[in-house]
Amino acid sequence: MFKSKFKIKLRSFVYCFVVIVLASCSKENQAPTNTTSNVVEPPNKVKPHTIALDVYKSPSCGCCKAWINHVDNHGFESKVHSFDDFPGIKEEKSIAPRYRSCHTAISTDGYVFEGHVPAKYIQQFIKQTHSQDVIGLSVPAMPVGSPGMEVDDRFQPYRVLLLKVDGSYEIYANVQSYEDQF
Repeated sequence: MFKSKFKIKLRSFVYCFVVIVLASCSKENQAPTNTTSNVVEPPNKVKPHTIALDVYKSPSCGCCKAWINHVDNHGFESKVHSFDDFPGIKEEKSIAPRYRSCHTAISTDGYVFEGHVPAKYIQQFIKQTHSQDVIGLSVPAMPVGSPGMEVDDRFQPYRVLLLKVDGSYEIYANVQSYEDQF
């Protein structure tokens, strides 16, 4: 009788052990291979698949923080510069007052992205070649429903403008629905 109980317990133990070993080897339970390590990278070092942006904004601006989350979740790495008086950056980059918004992002190539420009259009713009008179893109003001300006399910169609040094612009994109932004 003792031998029989021992065999049943041993068999149960072996089955449990095999199940645990197999479960620990399944792909579902493996640690993702694309996770970031705990190694601290030097400042200004950007992961190869990301695009760096310097973002200038007011420290108290909530919609700016939401827009930064949007771009960071879509292939960008933002270095945020928060201070109360940053219109000088806009003037330095030749962003005319009528094209301004609450924050200014600048790529490593020196292009500007003023306001709530969707990451989709920034990525598209960066991949293209531009003439010397192009300074970047703008979404003037703060259209409801643009990235960072989400309010329930409301959406206000808007245009993404291609800005030029002389203060002129061209329409870069017409955003007619929330889905057009992604």
